[in-house]
Amino acid sequence: MDKTFSERVIDAALAIPSGKVATYGDIARVCGGSGQAARSISGILARAERNGVKNIPWHRIVYSGGKVWFHHDYNKERMKLYKQEGIEVNEKGYIENFVNARYTF
Repeated sequence: MDKTFSERVIDAALAIPSGKVATYGDIARVCGGSGQAARSISGILARAERNGVKNIPWHRIVYSGGKVWFHHDYNKERMKLYKQEGIEVNEKGYIENFVNARYTF
């Protein structure tokens, strides 16, 4: 049986290896969606997390151009994870050397 778009999104997010990042658009495209589908990725993953998928690597999913999503409730933990994985984030909130850090599905 073929997987749904949402199931493919979850699989893609979980496939991003340590030390790499992917954009919402990267995930949408590899799962068969258009550029507009990128807007649905966060919602799909949030629902999956509420339904028991607890190992989603949120810190490895970034905006186009390597911009990191920050929120005061999560910044400290995210920066710790980036450091552990060797991902450098500059003072403007972008992944340094984004081209090399970007995961290719």
